[in-house]
Amino acid sequence: MTIDLDQLTPAQIVEQLDRYIVGQHRAKRSVAIALRNRMRRRKLPSELRDEVSPKNIVMIGPTGVGKTEIARRLAKLCGAPFLKVEATKYTEVGYVGRDVESMIRDLTSVAVAMVKAEEQAGVQEEAERRVEDHLLELLLPRPASGTATDDAAISEAGNSTADKLREKLRAGDLDDRPVEVTVSAQQMPNVSILSGQGVEEMDLNFSNFSNLLGGKNTKKKKASIKRARQMLLNEEIDRLVDMDRVSELAVERVQEMGIVFLDELDKIASREGRNGVDVSREGVQRDILPIVEGSKVNTRHGVVDTTHVLFIAAGAFHMSKPSDLIPELQGRFPIRVELQQLSREDFERILTQPENALIKQYTALLGTEGVELDFTPDAIVRISEVANEVNSSTENIGARRLYTILEHILEELSFHAPDAKGQKITVTAQYVDDRLSGVIEDRDLTRFIL
Repeated sequence: MTIDLDQLTPAQIVEQLDRYIVGQHRAKRSVAIALRNRMRRRKLPSELRDEVSPKNIVMIGPTGVGKTEIARRLAKLCGAPFLKVEATKYTEVGYVGRDVESMIRDLTSVAVAMVKAEEQAGVQEEAERRVEDHLLELLLPRPASGTATDDAAISEAGNSTADKLREKLRAGDLDDRPVEVTVSAQQMPNVSILSGQGVEEMDLNFSNFSNLLGGKNTKKKKASIKRARQMLLNEEIDRLVDMDRVSELAVERVQEMGIVFLDELDKIASREGRNGVDVSREGVQRDILPIVEGSKVNTRHGVVDTTHVLFIAAGAFHMSKPSDLIPELQGRFPIRVELQQLSREDFERILTQPENALIKQYTALLGTEGVELDFTPDAIVRISEVANEVNSSTENIGARRLYTILEHILEELSFHAPDAKGQKITVTAQYVDDRLSGVIEDRDLTRFIL
């Protein structure tokens, strides 16, 4: 759901995030302020507006505590183009790996897809009308012209028949009737010439190249009216959407609203006095720096200025700390917020309270098989206790531990669900213990299974 930013105060933004994410109030406050500042910047005079840069954020905390989800929900809330990338996938210039500018090209592609979908929705009705008219012409070809009197009589009779056919067409009565339609021939896919740095800049669109040489290829195809309608509708929508306008709007949206979530930032932090791999990590930081500071990146949809793109970085920072980053990059992330480890009580709330709560998800999934799944309060407490115990004794993966535990508990039921249609299964604390007893008792097995 996209909401007008002008109508959202920081407190209301936090309320919206609370619907999906448990706890982490400080992190939610930080991103809410960052989002609200974007709206405030729009109201400034033009000469001052360009001087206000986004206050980028570093989220510090272990995996599975909600860092990515906070950023993703924030972007979804305001309809902003969002991209999650791992800092470790980039390498400094001259080494094998992706160049850092590719994150902006990928973000622009996301924005283009978003804007194109919006534009397609706007022309959907007109495209459906044109397709319907085209199908009627295929079903009821126009007769050869005769005298004026004959033409009038034929026209009147044709209109009556066309109206009847149109009603049947809309009712789906003619869906299985075969017709022959002319559609675009499938073009060659986009091919990139691989040459190390700047791969995306060397992208050659061979479909456009073939169009320049020989025009747009078409072919006749026989299909049922139902299938032909979809094929024609797709082509008509593409014909009605102005891709130049889509690219222009997408670039503008990236520049004004784009959000990049840069994960695993701690993995490229270089510790003082170290050589070898740390030198390469520092090189990656220096390559990322211009993008975060604000630079112009060439994309196939136009030049994108990253000055006002919001960057939200994240990392566990177990083996390093934010001060291990190069000073210039530290300065571009002025807001730092630490996320808390999840407690047993947090796990209980994650299982039941959010709109996308795990219990709701599993209940709905098995409900599609006709199986009614009911978790008792003591079962939810027990699952939370197990998740907390396993996280404490093994690697702490936060709320993701709940997925592994629930999958193990419900594995047998999920497998046999199609044969249990109409049954009601009550999951109690004893039910949970029965299915986890062997795993929990064996600590080595726990490390592999849960």
